[in-house]
Amino acid sequence: MLKAITRCSSRLPLGAHLRSYVPAREPVSPLLRVPRGHNRSPYLFRRFFCSDSTDGSDPVDPAGSEMKPVEAGEETAESKSSSAIVPTVVKPEDCLTVIALPLPHRPLFPGFYMPIYVKDPKLLAALVESRKRQAPYTGAFLLKDEEGTEGSDAEKNIYDLKGKDLLNRLHEVGTLAQITSIQGDQVVLIGHRRLRITEMVSEDPLTVKVDHLKEKPYDKDDDILKATSFEVISTLRDVLKTSPLWRDHAQTYTQHIGDFTYPRVADFGAAISGANKLQCQQVLEELDVHKRLKLTLELVKKEMEISKIQESIAKAIEEKISGEQRRYLLNEQLKAIKKELGLETDDKTALSAKFRERLDPKKEKIPQHVLQVIEEELTKLQLLEASSSEFNVTRNYLDWLTALPWGEYSDENFDVIQAQKILDEDHYGLTDVKERILEFIAVGKLRGTSQGKIVCLSGPPGVGKTSIGRSIARALNRKFYRFSVGGLSDVAEIKGHRRTYIGAMPGKMVQCLKGVGTANPLVLIDEIDKLGRGHAGDPASAMLELLDPEQNANFLDHYLDVPIDLSKVLFVCTANVVEMIPNPLLDRMEVISIAGYITDEKMHIARDYLEKATREACGIKPEQVEVTDSALLALIENYCREAGVRNLQKQIEKIYRKIALQLVRQGAYIEPVVEAQVQPDEVKAQSGSVSNETAVERVEAETVDGSIDREESGSAVEAEIVDSPADQIPTSIGQSGTPEDTVEAEKTKESQAAKNVEKVLVDSSNLVDFVGKPVFHAERIYDQTPVGVVMGLAWTAMGGSTLYIETTPIEQGEGKGALNLTGQLGDVMKESAQIAHTVARAILLEKDPENPFFANTKLHLHVPAGATPKDGPSAGCTMITSLLSLAMNKPVKKDLAMTGEVTLTRKILPIGGVKEKTIAARRSDVKTIVFPSANRRDFDELAPNVKEGLEVHFVDDYAQIYNLAFGENQNTE
Repeated sequence: MLKAITRCSSRLPLGAHLRSYVPAREPVSPLLRVPRGHNRSPYLFRRFFCSDSTDGSDPVDPAGSEMKPVEAGEETAESKSSSAIVPTVVKPEDCLTVIALPLPHRPLFPGFYMPIYVKDPKLLAALVESRKRQAPYTGAFLLKDEEGTEGSDAEKNIYDLKGKDLLNRLHEVGTLAQITSIQGDQVVLIGHRRLRITEMVSEDPLTVKVDHLKEKPYDKDDDILKATSFEVISTLRDVLKTSPLWRDHAQTYTQHIGDFTYPRVADFGAAISGANKLQCQQVLEELDVHKRLKLTLELVKKEMEISKIQESIAKAIEEKISGEQRRYLLNEQLKAIKKELGLETDDKTALSAKFRERLDPKKEKIPQHVLQVIEEELTKLQLLEASSSEFNVTRNYLDWLTALPWGEYSDENFDVIQAQKILDEDHYGLTDVKERILEFIAVGKLRGTSQGKIVCLSGPPGVGKTSIGRSIARALNRKFYRFSVGGLSDVAEIKGHRRTYIGAMPGKMVQCLKGVGTANPLVLIDEIDKLGRGHAGDPASAMLELLDPEQNANFLDHYLDVPIDLSKVLFVCTANVVEMIPNPLLDRMEVISIAGYITDEKMHIARDYLEKATREACGIKPEQVEVTDSALLALIENYCREAGVRNLQKQIEKIYRKIALQLVRQGAYIEPVVEAQVQPDEVKAQSGSVSNETAVERVEAETVDGSIDREESGSAVEAEIVDSPADQIPTSIGQSGTPEDTVEAEKTKESQAAKNVEKVLVDSSNLVDFVGKPVFHAERIYDQTPVGVVMGLAWTAMGGSTLYIETTPIEQGEGKGALNLTGQLGDVMKESAQIAHTVARAILLEKDPENPFFANTKLHLHVPAGATPKDGPSAGCTMITSLLSLAMNKPVKKDLAMTGEVTLTRKILPIGGVKEKTIAARRSDVKTIVFPSANRRDFDELAPNVKEGLEVHFVDDYAQIYNLAFGENQNTE
């Protein structure tokens, strides 16, 4: 129905149905004496009023006289106000048989127009024929809802119903409707009077017999009826205030049908309300005027509430919109005023000016292809709207392009002597690292310009790799930038994101250049051996273009999309294990191994660097504490054996924290003086003000040295002062002494306190009190190794260590030769043990053919500690020696340690970690070391203090080790 009314309302103007009527000028009804309001309900455009309604519902007075309907052609005083009905030959009350016209959406009330579309050709033809016979009437009946159908489906089902099926779907009570016009399939009806279906006459089209219904008799003077009617009218007045269209419809209604009667008021209120069709049908079927008024009153009250809610919503939205419009207009006016005064330019002009201001100082240094891209983007920025997303992308892109240091280089330090001094200030030892940096400076000085390189510092944790990078930057006078790639799995972190992505950012190198402001910084790439690999690509492969000096002169970041010259950047990488770095990346690096520090180096570092920095950080003066060399040596040997010094620094900080607490407890720190203050409440509780006399009465004064007074307030302060020594009594300024006297007295007390505090001495005897029990014990378990036990040398991520290999027989018997392995050995060490077993059997067969030890003995080889995983090939010669020692029942030579991989042909292959293993041997007081011959060069490169006091034998065949271990020829090298 709503769709039909909407369509017809656009085609059929209201005035088209009123052209044949001449409205009489009647006084405006009291219902309409309301001010015009705002347009409110959409239903108003879908509902039309007819010019007259003679529905036979005129009220009956108490005497029983009935008002007769106006006959066609009669001219009476009332007919002047009821002249809208088209005169016809057939009177409405004579229509006892009508065509039943189904209404799908809403019932038709007497006195109202309703346009409707008729899709059934037979029904439309019957209506046209009826109008031609000068009997233009039909019955309009509301269609009942059918379960499971809604909207257009229900409308389609109407035309499928015929005969009794359609009759059963129609409400019994409807409206006699006059057909005013038929245009195509559009029929316009005017409601006249109520009807009730009695029986069906014909099926197609459905024709029914009807009874004309009239209102039940009512008393016009009934107070309840009057009150209900007045309340309906009053509510209608309030509703009509909100819509001028309703007011026009009501005025038209009263002009053509006369004054409102009780039934007409009820019908009018129900017809213009927004109630659903069943509620409207209920009003239509109600013949009791009082009940009908009550139903209508309920509907218009709801309509009024809806009107109020809608009005408040509209008002709130209007206020919001008007406020935003006003703010926008004011902002635009403000911008225009500032622009006229030259105070401010618009956003795009200001941005362009800012970018060009950045470019001007370095325009000559910017590459031509980059300058061309910047100019294109600046032109593009002027054409874009500031509110568009593309504007923000372009602005950010220009911000990065213009902020980079194109062609700007920091002045480098080519003074080798100065660089040497700086490196020595920051680090002790590390001769090879310092030598490489000085070489780099020397080459730069001879060439007149620097060049980019890739230096990789490898070594265990805590040896100072990261701090070395910072010192190198200081020595070269380069800007320093560090970023860690440990666990990095996204290539975009290195190469940047595409600009089309939301939140796109350039890669780390572009961020670095913008941050440091020069094109030749020192970039420290930390933890490069821990690069990850995720779904977003392989960062290790992306690092190739960044680091390779042959490629990074034209490094292309995905965000900038213009080549950047990184050839002057010095890259310093750090790694714990070089083997974890991908080979293509490692091939481009210059690896400098930092093996760790021996005890002497740790002593120097602790004394000259760590202790000094920690003492200053804790606020302790040098004269207040003394840490002896024996304490530091014990700390290094028993608590901090790792290759680095990070744990050593922690232990020294722990010592100094305890010293700080001890000094404070002894009174070395004098608390600042806090004068006693009287709270405001206490002042009010007293006489209102505190005089000097009152304060003196509350303070017990005591003179120190005859010139300085002391005051305290409260029992707690008194007790504290009584317990304090006289030379630590807090003083306050403002009494009998002058401020100069007070300051002098405080200095005197500090010096006295410093004298009274005893100097803290940290020695090896009391070291346990500061750092607890030793973490490490002597690695050397045996003074003289027993049979079957041999000391080996091992490399770990924390440095070098000594490693015992023990072998013992389990059971003996004919043909029971076997080997069990324990000690958390890896696959490589298990294979080394099998090789050692085979080689040992062959050697024993040569040395003692009559000895069936290996063939008849089940052996157990163990490598302590059992909870520590171990793997590596360099224990082969140690395992053979251990097996032979047990088989021949001979202990190996005292103070002997060995390392080396053995083949089945008894050849000794080279190993790694020579420095770490040598340091571990020195720590265990080993005098004789056996190394493979191929490692002679590695040993020769060690510092003299590392090699001092060691007897080193370089071997390439196990026969030489056999002679050294079992004493047959100890001079063989």
